[in-house]
Amino acid sequence: MSSPRTRRWVFLLKKGYQDTDTSLQSSIITKVKGVTFTNTSELGERLWDVADYVIPPQGENVFFIITNLIVTPNQRQETCAESDSIPDALCYEDSDCPPGKPVMTGNGVRTGRCLRAENLTRGTCEIFAWCPVETRSRPEKPLLGKAEDFTIYIKNFIRFPKFNFFKTNVLDTKDRAYLKSCYFGPKNPYCPIFRLGSVVKWTGSDFQEIALQGGVIGIQIEWDCDLDRAPSECNPRYYFNRLDSTFPGSSVSSGYNFRFAKYYRDGAGVEFRTLMKAYGIRFDVMVNGRAGKFSIIPTVINVGSGVALMGVGSFLCDLVLIYFIKKSHFYRNKKFEEVRSGHQANGKANVEQLQNLQTVEA
Repeated sequence: MSSPRTRRWVFLLKKGYQDTDTSLQSSIITKVKGVTFTNTSELGERLWDVADYVIPPQGENVFFIITNLIVTPNQRQETCAESDSIPDALCYEDSDCPPGKPVMTGNGVRTGRCLRAENLTRGTCEIFAWCPVETRSRPEKPLLGKAEDFTIYIKNFIRFPKFNFFKTNVLDTKDRAYLKSCYFGPKNPYCPIFRLGSVVKWTGSDFQEIALQGGVIGIQIEWDCDLDRAPSECNPRYYFNRLDSTFPGSSVSSGYNFRFAKYYRDGAGVEFRTLMKAYGIRFDVMVNGRAGKFSIIPTVINVGSGVALMGVGSFLCDLVLIYFIKKSHFYRNKKFEEVRSGHQANGKANVEQLQNLQTVEA
């Protein structure tokens, strides 16, 4: 049976007197800011701003920041040799390359020819595809290695519909310069501007490592609001976690990447493209919370349940002590008193005893 102290703890500290709302309605708006400069053989000198490295550009609760690239420029739809790193493209003669059949996990469809270099018995199938195909491996250093100084702005609006309570994680101020100069921290809990390198560090990861091969980071915002107090005491809490599985060494399963292309037309109107394999950090912003406020209904229900449990507890204790322990007779003798009136013979009261009992009752 629970003690009175335990019941008080459940009722007060667990706020058994409150009605709660966990159907949180939430909206997330994100913005990333920062610029960096690169100089590569594929792209030349280039300045990267937010329009270049953030996908999608409109700022949602899931967004991606590019930190590394494999660039294959000037691809056109024509025939070329498939990459020799694809097992299904290897061939010894033309019959190994049936025309019209796509190369499994490859870049195009076979034309029927097996292309072999001189003095080699094995080659690769010729394909019709966007040529030349991607052949470069991942760079050893991230292209945007200085992106750790970029900033992420996360604006969160919440509403608890049961109590019609609204709140945001941004300081209510008319100072336009506030959000241009503050960073999130213990002294600025209502400045939701986070340095990218700090967010990665809070997950326990190394920025250069995750920038090289990519990864997924979860940003969780929790609202635990006691609406019996002032609204200013309903504050968000932030948690940062690495969501993708990290493997030791250089596992092929590590990281996060995808491909996209930018399309152009030359002076003759022929389409060509630049293929990009992007590595980077995907951010998933998740919001949950609860709100509680005093209500007479849960108060009455919890008090009544506590009183009922005390009665049930006493009954169960008596049941165990009287019938299930070895010295139950000792407890039974202490619990009950035997009242004997006169002398009983063969379990039946004589007539005189019954008459005396009736006289007393009268």
